[in-house]
Amino acid sequence: MSGNTFGTLFCVTNFGESHGPAIGCVIDGCPPGMLLSEADIQHDLDRRRPGTSRHVTQRNEPDAVEILSGVYEGRTTGTPIALLIRNTDQRSKDYGDILRTFRPGHADYTYWHKYGLRDPRGGGRSSARLTAPTVAAGAVAKKWLQEKYGTQFRACMTQLGELEIPFESWDHVPHNPFFAPVADVQRYEDYMDQLRKAHDSCGARIRVQASGVPVGLGEPLFDKLDADIAYAMMGLNAVKGVEIGAGFASVAQRGTTHGDSLTPEGFANNNAGGVLGGISTGQDLEVSIAIKPTSSILSPRESIDIHGQSTEVVTKGRHDPCVGIRAAPIAEALLALVLMDHALRHRAQCGDVAQPVPPIPAARP
Repeated sequence: MSGNTFGTLFCVTNFGESHGPAIGCVIDGCPPGMLLSEADIQHDLDRRRPGTSRHVTQRNEPDAVEILSGVYEGRTTGTPIALLIRNTDQRSKDYGDILRTFRPGHADYTYWHKYGLRDPRGGGRSSARLTAPTVAAGAVAKKWLQEKYGTQFRACMTQLGELEIPFESWDHVPHNPFFAPVADVQRYEDYMDQLRKAHDSCGARIRVQASGVPVGLGEPLFDKLDADIAYAMMGLNAVKGVEIGAGFASVAQRGTTHGDSLTPEGFANNNAGGVLGGISTGQDLEVSIAIKPTSSILSPRESIDIHGQSTEVVTKGRHDPCVGIRAAPIAEALLALVLMDHALRHRAQCGDVAQPVPPIPAARP
């Protein structure tokens, strides 16, 4: 009921606050016997961590993960895995001015009304800082899925504010601060420099893909794979929209186009995004998410205080002018958590390995 745990068989409980002593998670349900070290997790945390370029928050957190339990002599034991990430660079004084006011577009207002109090330091529990434990848990899921099925995950930015980003190659993604699939990102560098000088923020669109997905993952009717993917993605801070496959573009498609034809060699297209009837087809899972502009900005905006009186809010501190810039590894992690949970659920009901698509009979003459 508290809403801090994700998953059915692979359960991840997230804890901590942005400016508390530490953040972390407890993973319950990880199969035993898998080799696991901090190094297996740290790579993805380094991709997500703040302070990596001038275009993101300059909070300097190493995000060094510690494994506290659930691993013995380098292997998972099947017991809960506790992961801890210490906060080392908080500046809580920056948030003194918003203790009794509400940032437009932020969770300040709803948290205060729901709980009767809130932690204003860095956004407290509603901060994107809490995505670090999600990335850590996702790294564990990624490792198991890769070893078990050869599943791979990748994500890129396809739009920054008004600027669409054309797809050139996945090879470019690791080599620029935007996770953009293009060789030249100067246009996006200039855009962010202008945005920061204007004391404003923007949104982004992220594409996330999983390849090597077993056939048959997903449970109708209400635990469909795509439904759980959408549920997970909407749990990511600032996400306001999720598309699977063709998504909203399918509205303008005809049935003769949208339905992915089946051939003896496989599917002809992937408008379905790798899911049919809520169950994986074995094709690549294709997901796209829309991320809203950052709520914490220096530009003054109209708001109210806790007494309902009119006021003006200016948010100081260190913030991402576009939270979508660091969202790619988080989206990968969330997709991995969903697939990990469904893989274990499939194994429990149907057996250890999802079967490949049976061959399609040849058409009769």
